[in-house]
Amino acid sequence: MERILFGDNQFFAVNHISDEKSRAQSIKFKDDSAIIKTLDEARFFGINTFMCTTHDRIANICEIIRNDQVKYAGFKIYPCMPYAHKYANAITELGISGTIKQYVPGNIFGSLFKGGIAFLSKDFISIMELLIDAEMKMFKGINTPVIFLQNVITDLFLGLGADEILIRFHQYVKEKYNAEAGFITMNMPRLLDTLEKGGIDNPIICSSINKVGFRMSGGKKLYEKTLKTRKLRAIAMQVLGGGAIPPKEAIEYVCNLPNIESILFGASSKANIQNTTEDIHYFDVINK
Repeated sequence: MERILFGDNQFFAVNHISDEKSRAQSIKFKDDSAIIKTLDEARFFGINTFMCTTHDRIANICEIIRNDQVKYAGFKIYPCMPYAHKYANAITELGISGTIKQYVPGNIFGSLFKGGIAFLSKDFISIMELLIDAEMKMFKGINTPVIFLQNVITDLFLGLGADEILIRFHQYVKEKYNAEAGFITMNMPRLLDTLEKGGIDNPIICSSINKVGFRMSGGKKLYEKTLKTRKLRAIAMQVLGGGAIPPKEAIEYVCNLPNIESILFGASSKANIQNTTEDIHYFDVINK
């Protein structure tokens, strides 16, 4: 994985600092061209991996990238699924069967049959596989070497003790999409225990890692110990601690930690992209 990954929160009005900024971002990125412009600015500073949800508008972005393969040669996307709001809204509007008809890919009758059997037998793994296929439709023809399970699902299954579903996600994306599985979580140490127990060695885990312990279940000290003593490929997100840490101080802390393979951040301006990228490179050099 690349050292720096570019996220998508700013494109869909997700801001952990203020509602006012969220509204401003919603206006700024109301057109797909504004999203592409910001991605191109990130590429200008050497960021060639976009880690994003499966929001419906991402399909439009993928189409633009597919249609200009020369410009976007070497560009990668890390899909993060499922985008829970999409399904919640669809179920409200269309009902469960209508949602299945809208999002299940491929031969509708064969897929619905598989889905029906899954529901009747409570075979959640089969349902999960159908949903992965549905979510991946928009990324056809795009380089997606890592596919992530969103924390809302990862942590639900983790809390329920449904380890086999997490393990099967890892197996399925490898078998069907020749990709590695990544897991987003708010409890990195516990998830690592679960994945190792299931036979997954050196997993890719994306979690909140920051100086103030923001959204770090188990506490900052346990995370630091895990990074120093365990084997995993860690991706640090929410490094600003929800806006509680000055950017340069936040980046310095994360870059000083061992075993952080990648740092994920989102930004809505060229200046912020440049500043964050330069800070990461600066502290990486200092720590060599």
